[in-house]
Amino acid sequence: MSVKQARIGFVGVGRMGANMARRLKDQGYRITAVQDRHTEASESLAQELDSEAAVSPARVAEISDIVITVVSDDAAMRDIYAEQDPTGLMAHTKDRLFINCATLTPALHIDIEQAVERHGGVTLEACMASSITQARQGTLYLMCGGRQTVFNRARPVLDTLGTTVRYIGPAGEAAKVKALVNMVMNSNTAALAEGLGLGAALGIDLTLLREVFGQTGAASRVLETDGEDMQRRAHDCYFSAAHATKDSAIALDLAQNVGLSLPVALATLGQYRRLMQLGKGDLDKSAVAELTFPDRTPLGSRRNPVTERTA
Repeated sequence: MSVKQARIGFVGVGRMGANMARRLKDQGYRITAVQDRHTEASESLAQELDSEAAVSPARVAEISDIVITVVSDDAAMRDIYAEQDPTGLMAHTKDRLFINCATLTPALHIDIEQAVERHGGVTLEACMASSITQARQGTLYLMCGGRQTVFNRARPVLDTLGTTVRYIGPAGEAAKVKALVNMVMNSNTAALAEGLGLGAALGIDLTLLREVFGQTGAASRVLETDGEDMQRRAHDCYFSAAHATKDSAIALDLAQNVGLSLPVALATLGQYRRLMQLGKGDLDKSAVAELTFPDRTPLGSRRNPVTERTA
């Protein structure tokens, strides 16, 4: 059986998962079932892709050869892989390939690999360093962890979803790299917000300032993706502040485990936690600028809010 003949199911069809499913469907793959805790999302996508709106993760695994999961966090992942839950993925694991795309604690990827293998299936972590547009276009950056043989088996599907597909190492290793990628990205985002916020407070033209940043040592990928959005207060979500909070926390937990102090990353996490407390977790990570620009929120005053309330 060729890979394109394989039955592929999705668990978690928010904007990332849905666009990945659309991409595979466009490229000739069979999308047999989709499932999401928000049933309206799975029902709408199932109708679009001519697939089944599964009532549970177990049903997705039952009628699929490959299951791709795109869920939000460790708790959601433990829920769909609960070994004693007849509605979960573990109800049908024998001979299945599970590709897990969420940014999770590395140890959880290891636990899931071991659990699935005990029941006759295999897993691969495929951590994504891209966003919604890239998921639809098939231009994701994928960092993969697990057994090399499983990576080779999954490679045709991965190559359809991404233009860069890297094998990092055993289970958990790709998750470590992804946590570091997002830790650095989040810190860069917070620093950019402070630079632009200070520029605004000093009366500097922010379009000019962004141009200068881009031509000097202040240049960064987040300047390209988030700088104008910060200036315009356009925080439509591509990577949420909630996910930034989660991922920075994962990286800081890894640092604590090896005895490292990371004060910049810790300060960044404090800023994103403040966004969560303000009810802005669903906005894009660029909304961290709302804490810094002097005329935007009560927290953006000429006091030093960074040191006042980051606990």
